[in-house]
Amino acid sequence: GDIERLGRFLWSLPVAPGACEAINKHESILRARAVVAFHTGNFRDLYHILENHKFTKESHGKLQAMWLEAHYQEAEKLRGRPLGPVDKYRVRKKFPLPRTIWDGEQKTHCFKERTRSLLREWYLQDPYPNPSKKRELAQATGLTPTQVGNWFKNRRQRDRAA
Repeated sequence: GDIERLGRFLWSLPVAPGACEAINKHESILRARAVVAFHTGNFRDLYHILENHKFTKESHGKLQAMWLEAHYQEAEKLRGRPLGPVDKYRVRKKFPLPRTIWDGEQKTHCFKERTRSLLREWYLQDPYPNPSKKRELAQATGLTPTQVGNWFKNRRQRDRAA
């Protein structure tokens, strides 16, 4: 109901050449149009809006989520099955976020600096911690033992590649 009402409201806005131009430049109107396009499955319009208008940093998170989810839904429809993590990764690579909704910064670190430095310290002492060490580290860092194990595995992999 709310999306329908929002859509009707957007269609009711003035269409006089000058007024239309001014209204369509407002970020809140563009975001609303993007939301309606997303929820009605009109992904072509969504992509057009997101690719052709620069949005403020505050809007990036929600717009990025819509961009990705729209591409995921299209890929699922094409494949006829739900996407797994690898499928989603491939979709993200094939359809990178447009610069209008992304500042170009790669998200490289998921853990806090304090956590990473603690993991690095332990890694220097023992790059192959046993399960009880992993549990102890998990407790100290607030991570799960699986996350700790993955961090060590990734770190060993990077060290081998270097």
